[in-house]
Amino acid sequence: MRKLKGFSLIELLIVVAIILIIAAIAIPNLLRARMAANESSAVASIRTINTAMITYQSTYPTVGYAATLSNLGGLSPCIPSSSAACLIDSVLASGTKSGYLFTATGGGGPPLTQYFATATPITVNQTGIRSFCSFEDAVIRVQPTGGAIASEAACQSLLPLNQ
Repeated sequence: MRKLKGFSLIELLIVVAIILIIAAIAIPNLLRARMAANESSAVASIRTINTAMITYQSTYPTVGYAATLSNLGGLSPCIPSSSAACLIDSVLASGTKSGYLFTATGGGGPPLTQYFATATPITVNQTGIRSFCSFEDAVIRVQPTGGAIASEAACQSLLPLNQ
């Protein structure tokens, strides 16, 4: 008889099982890394919003801080005005970026003398674990459970982010 060369069914099943075990180990690590990247992006975006709010206030002193997040952005090509200041990109100005929902509102005016910005994960434990907020002092604070931060007073009660 002629001897056939190749892999047996058992050998192929063992290789597939090894690949599945490696995938089962790697996928959770990949998801954790993605959540960490989303959180880092959210913190950077809150910093950007803080800088944009301060710039907006100094550029439009009769208006004060921007009333909404969309007032800080603008579509390309962007011509700066108090309703579209062109200080942040249009993705962030839309309120959704890197698995997080962003809000920024001005208050206490006219002119608006306060602002409050938040970043909340779209799906807790999938796109991010923690929520972030900031207001006029530009200190980023963290809500460890990922829940919504309803007011500036709630933000003030949170601990600052250690980064």
